[in-house]
Amino acid sequence: MANFNLNKVILGGRITADPELKQTPQGVSVTSFSVAVNRRGKEQQADFINCVAWRQTAEFICKFFKKGSSICVVGNIQTRTWNDQQNNKRYATEVIVDEAYFVDSKAEGTPSFNETPAFQTQQAPRFEEIASDDELPF
Repeated sequence: MANFNLNKVILGGRITADPELKQTPQGVSVTSFSVAVNRRGKEQQADFINCVAWRQTAEFICKFFKKGSSICVVGNIQTRTWNDQQNNKRYATEVIVDEAYFVDSKAEGTPSFNETPAFQTQQAPRFEEIASDDELPF
């Protein structure tokens, strides 16, 4: 049997608290937040999924999202273990966010997909139109 490994998560829900941008001692941006995702079924229940975003993704989330904002995140699940101060073994499972997307409409106070986020500064290359094939240099 082939060795098949896949760890991909796509979540859509609402942020449960204002995300706060922090810096590691090395100056790397990071934010941790939780996304409430409603379960399917007759009773209204939600799962609260812990997420962590790094660098530009963390800066983007902290700039454009707040408590209650709808968000779509794409990433992978990561688990960690450590011993606390009382030497009890602790576990954490969280989504490491690679991509974050707007879900709310522009009328709801968040930028739409057509608006360019502030961190995207690249412009499309400008090409010159050549009138005929006779002018081609090759």
